[in-house]
Amino acid sequence: MTSSPFSASPYPVIRLKPKANALTIRGGAPWVYSDELVTDRRARRLEAGSLAVLEDSDREPIAVVTINNESKIICRVMDRDPAAVLDQDWLVTRVRRALDLREHLYDAPFYRLIHAEADGLPGVIVDRFGDVLVMQPNAAWAETACEGLAAALVEVTGATTVIKNAAGRARGLEGLDDVSTTLVGGHEGLIEVPMNGATYMADVVDGQKTGLFFDQRDNHAWAAKLPRGGSVLDVFSHVGGFSLAALAAGASSALAVDGSEPALALAEKGAEASGVADKFTTRKGDAFKVMEALAAEGELYDLVVADPPAFAPNKQALSNGLTAYSRVGSMAAKLVKPGGYLVLCSCSHAADLTKFRQASLRGVGKAGRQAQIIHTGSAGADHPLHPALAESGYLKAIFLRLD
Repeated sequence: MTSSPFSASPYPVIRLKPKANALTIRGGAPWVYSDELVTDRRARRLEAGSLAVLEDSDREPIAVVTINNESKIICRVMDRDPAAVLDQDWLVTRVRRALDLREHLYDAPFYRLIHAEADGLPGVIVDRFGDVLVMQPNAAWAETACEGLAAALVEVTGATTVIKNAAGRARGLEGLDDVSTTLVGGHEGLIEVPMNGATYMADVVDGQKTGLFFDQRDNHAWAAKLPRGGSVLDVFSHVGGFSLAALAAGASSALAVDGSEPALALAEKGAEASGVADKFTTRKGDAFKVMEALAAEGELYDLVVADPPAFAPNKQALSNGLTAYSRVGSMAAKLVKPGGYLVLCSCSHAADLTKFRQASLRGVGKAGRQAQIIHTGSAGADHPLHPALAESGYLKAIFLRLD
């Protein structure tokens, strides 16, 4: 980080507009929006990712922030001490704090290590796969500080490899590129990830996102106990998250449905590594068309899980997204045996739990099924929530018993 503006101190000063509510930031809000900041010539001159001291309209210091004039979120709060110096030691301290929490919660080094604002590193995601770390620097400051972040991660965790994953919509919103690279070490091949009694295969180089979705771990475990030796349908299965956990818990059979052939290939490898390949099958295709075909074939399952991609990633997509969730609920409900179980998931930021639940239950009702809500799930403890960011609780799962 020697050449990064992240390490430069003392920091320039930027100021909130009089109409901006400084109390919300002092009270914990992590962001300043572009219409709240005085964007004079001095502020506009600051390079994306630069650090600055944020003052209120009365020129009272509030915090050290990072600025990006290209983003709607123009400032991200880095440290609430306006006198703080953000250097390599500061980064190491933040990473160590995050690691302490995960090591307290998990016995094996497979988890989300850094969860952005909630871990005091805004816009930074790091997933851990043993000695391999996959980092998504989704904010401009993190892009400028990539090398320092990687060094801090290695120092604290002892990891041998740090991969930078530059895919995803968030980087585009920050004006960043989509070029992924390896920052430390190197890795080839798949990584075996033990979770909930199953073994999953993570492709950390060419796979989706960081290679595996740790956020569903607790929901996998909750769903796994429901079929009790029965059959499972895992729709939008990715690498077999729900189905492999259910088979490890004793399900008699599982069918994984996904549109991605590489994802299903990883699921099959996971089934082999878990010793349940004889009970596991896959079906490639559009999830809606496959569910329609299964219903026409008269198939019924003891447990059906639908974990689709984000149908409502933003407010503009909310109406259509809720319609899609309702449709998923209706089609999936028709495939559940009487007395069986249905798990419906959403990772849409714009659809809160209430809206998602209402849409899903409308779909279940349209299918002519009666439901009991037996559990509501969210992301696991390695995905902590920032108190001021309700939307950071993006993952929602509703567990239903159907008559």
